[in-house]
Amino acid sequence: MTTEHQESSTDAAQTTAPVPAASTATSAPTRPKRQTDPSESHPRVPSMAEVERRQWHKGRWAVFIIALIVAIIVPYGAGRMLAINDTQAVVDIVEPFDPNGMALVSWAITVGMFASLGMAVMETRRVLWRVLFIIGLALEQLLAGVGMLRLNFWYSTYVVYGDSASPINASNLGIIAAALGLAVFAVLYVGLLVVIRKDSRLNVLTRSWSALAMFFILEVVTLVVVLLSGLSTIV
Repeated sequence: MTTEHQESSTDAAQTTAPVPAASTATSAPTRPKRQTDPSESHPRVPSMAEVERRQWHKGRWAVFIIALIVAIIVPYGAGRMLAINDTQAVVDIVEPFDPNGMALVSWAITVGMFASLGMAVMETRRVLWRVLFIIGLALEQLLAGVGMLRLNFWYSTYVVYGDSASPINASNLGIIAAALGLAVFAVLYVGLLVVIRKDSRLNVLTRSWSALAMFFILEVVTLVVVLLSGLSTIV
């Protein structure tokens, strides 16, 4: 009896004992946490100041483009109307000027216009340079309209102004000289950008201040060529 009771107790203990977890069982893999950009789930609403600033920039550029078109078309047309309808009034205004003086005036106005354009490109936040460029462009177009500037302008000026066309022709030559100076500068500056390496000491020639100085030097050279060659008094 005792032996059977011990055996039955052992079997019951083995039956009720908890089974330990298998040591070879693998734990579940952990998923990497997804990092999300807070701006994607919660986009930032632009402030009223930012919206007004963007709209103001667009409106400012729209006004600049409209003013640019007006400065190109209106003064040139007004100058041609003055040359055709009020020829004697134009002659009375330019007659006291020496041809070299008229060439210098038109050259200075055109060079100032080009310089203002360059400064407006380098300093885009300054409205002053764009305003000066528009004013210079309007004056240059007015002189070009009065002088009927084209490739064969001397025929047109002789028909309209007759023997008094010398100061008008000199004014056209001043504008052409400034344009030629700008063309030479553009070719030379682009050539320097292509040829000179960034680590070279000559790279200083491509800086904004040195480029501006080179522009004025070339413009002065073209003016001196026009004045000393006598072209302003021949045509």
